[in-house]
Amino acid sequence: MFQYVVDKKDCSRHQIFPGVEIFTTHGEGLMLSLVEFQPRAVVEEHSHPHEQLGMLLEGELDFTIGGQASKVGPGGMWRIPGGVKHKAVAGPQGARALDVFHPIREDYK
Repeated sequence: MFQYVVDKKDCSRHQIFPGVEIFTTHGEGLMLSLVEFQPRAVVEEHSHPHEQLGMLLEGELDFTIGGQASKVGPGGMWRIPGGVKHKAVAGPQGARALDVFHPIREDYK
């Protein structure tokens, strides 16, 4: 049976880079990911075909998206079209963020 309310402990969990863990849940066409960064952890430059939107909940991130560098603080949001290279580096206190993907990332299930 489909769960309407999902606890973090029931999510899929992956370490995607050293010091970066994600906890994901998905519906039929969207995936939600809680991303937890240790201090100064790095999501190396990469791209994927999925559209990605996100919001920083805590901490700070130095983001490079499509060659444009930006510092993002709590409440800051980002839009990353599929195929665009991006990288994120957490600040000295670490960070927590939400990412939404469309379509669902099979590798994060």
